[in-house]
Amino acid sequence: MPDPIRLSKRVAELAGCSRADAERYIENGWVSVDGVIVEAPQHPVSDERVELDPDAVLEAPEPATVLLHKPAGFDAIAGRKPAAALVTPATRWAEDPSGVRLLQRHFTRLTPLVPLDADASGLMVLTQDGRVWRRLTEDIAQIEQEFVVEVAGEIAPYGLRRLAHGLRYRGRELPPCKVSWQNEFRLRFAIKDVQPGQLRDMCAQVNLQVVAIRRLRIGRIAMAKLPVGEWRYLPVGERF
Repeated sequence: MPDPIRLSKRVAELAGCSRADAERYIENGWVSVDGVIVEAPQHPVSDERVELDPDAVLEAPEPATVLLHKPAGFDAIAGRKPAAALVTPATRWAEDPSGVRLLQRHFTRLTPLVPLDADASGLMVLTQDGRVWRRLTEDIAQIEQEFVVEVAGEIAPYGLRRLAHGLRYRGRELPPCKVSWQNEFRLRFAIKDVQPGQLRDMCAQVNLQVVAIRRLRIGRIAMAKLPVGEWRYLPVGERF
């Protein structure tokens, strides 16, 4: 067996390119070793089968943005049970329609955005993309979010009207939102600038007890059929 060499050296020989370009091909996920994608240029190889994808390009892939269906009981932004830990190669939705190639580099420096109560479930966003980070931090107060809230109890007189406009939370008057009954047990909220704990408090003010909260949409991006605990990529070009 020949002495091991760095994968980048083997790829440079294979493709007739510079070592720097070979490292870029490897880091961008275009090189496989015995059929398995390897993204580390320093990976040692000897007589393994090394292949460069015929569609390989030197341009770096776009930073990833991930949409996760967070289960209840996980912390969205910070806490002892972070939902970000659920984002692994094994939990990618098998029917992800994004067309984005899965790369190990997509699982580093993923920043969770847009708070969601730990006891709530639903759509959560994690990103490596500074453009998405700015949109969902600087502009989040103007972006509508949609929730389904399962409730128990009998709503107070004029309760639906008061939910839509007329309540206060933590000393501030809440701006108008859209609220409707989805069925006799579920309310649907389309609301902007929602704060942690706000939906539960709003319901309590009209004599309703919250059983469950699920976020369905952030801006133009909906969770749709994404299963609980699984994730998919946000396709390049789609905007919140």
